[in-house]
Amino acid sequence: MKYEVYHNAFGDKDIHVANVEIAGYVPVMKALEECFRKTNNIEGSWSKGPTFDFKGETFDNSDYSENVEVVKPLVVKDGVEWGHRSTSVGDYVVVDGTKYICDMVGWRLAA
Repeated sequence: MKYEVYHNAFGDKDIHVANVEIAGYVPVMKALEECFRKTNNIEGSWSKGPTFDFKGETFDNSDYSENVEVVKPLVVKDGVEWGHRSTSVGDYVVVDGTKYICDMVGWRLAA
């Protein structure tokens, strides 16, 4: 099942950044938590490939997931390709036409 991730916090304007593919049998709230984890930069960059270069070195990317399709192209500034920021409070996910907003703890249905 496709979960569409939109960044909207910090003054963003509804930017569709990624699609996360999650098995249809996974309950929605659990799948939303998985979307959150898969679109957060913890030990690398979720929006880059299995490896990435930084300052001439190549690193394994622990945050890469083949279940994440990056929709918004990455920004290149001064010759450096920057990954997308992490999903956070105020961002949202759409699945089956239903919008869920990332809250301080967990997710809530959009009004």
